[in-house]
Amino acid sequence: MFGTIQKDYEHFACPLLLNVDKLYGKIRNLKYRYIKDGTLFPEEVDQYDPYIIREALNNCIAHQDYTLGSKIVVVENENSSLTFANAGSFIPVSVEKVIKADAPEPYYRNKFLTDAMVNLNMIDTIGSGIKRMFNIQRNRYFPLPEYNLEHDKVRVSIVGKVLDANYARKLAQMPDLSLEEIILLDKVVKNKALTDLEIKILKGKQLIEGRKPNFHVSSKVASATNQKVDYIKMRGFKDEHYKKMIIEYIEKYEKATKQEIDNLLLDILPNVLDIDKKSNKIRNLIYAMSRKDKTIKNVGTNRKPVWIKV
Repeated sequence: MFGTIQKDYEHFACPLLLNVDKLYGKIRNLKYRYIKDGTLFPEEVDQYDPYIIREALNNCIAHQDYTLGSKIVVVENENSSLTFANAGSFIPVSVEKVIKADAPEPYYRNKFLTDAMVNLNMIDTIGSGIKRMFNIQRNRYFPLPEYNLEHDKVRVSIVGKVLDANYARKLAQMPDLSLEEIILLDKVVKNKALTDLEIKILKGKQLIEGRKPNFHVSSKVASATNQKVDYIKMRGFKDEHYKKMIIEYIEKYEKATKQEIDNLLLDILPNVLDIDKKSNKIRNLIYAMSRKDKTIKNVGTNRKPVWIKV
């Protein structure tokens, strides 16, 4: 195995099908105890559900592009996560497509190998394996599997514990949400790009707010998942709130420099904005107040503005 600091490793050669159990035996699948919402009795489970390890590993074996001469890599990390990686593109194009179709792919890269593994009950043929992995993690309140399909490789990371900062656990407590919707919301809170269709789906059900590409979970989701504070941090306040803060600052201290206004607002602007977008937001607020609202004016220079109340 490999980690940030390598502690142990082992190479497994052919026959791969016979070495699956040996690799499984190398994983420290410790017991994990946690309390689910709605009960005082702790739940004790393996960190990694055996089905998930089996499905992720066997998928790597079945769908590896062996013409690339690469190895299948399994990494056990100290942060209670496993990563499985195999060479070759993801034939179904997207994980969302697999989950939505819930049906077998018409084409397999290694048909002879895949057929053999099906006959040995090592992998599913009805296309439900990945979907079942997501549902297992969802029902445990564990983070959803994280797929990375870049650079002609398929990587999937599985976290074996509850992460309070991860919305996947909290969104699982909303029974009206489908698995597909939870996966899309998981992309939102991880600041991943959404397609126009995904945006339409989430906005149509009032699950997200904001403008492309700066979306955040809606007040509806924040309230249901007890994330009201995080919602405000992501959404921010209306412009009038920030303008009022600037006016109150100037009233108290008689004037305000650009740096002072930055210090006043930067930390409370929406977390969905990066530092450059936050700076642009402040410039736009000042422009609106001085040119349109005419509530403040610059008595300094263009290079070193000083704002006072009109």
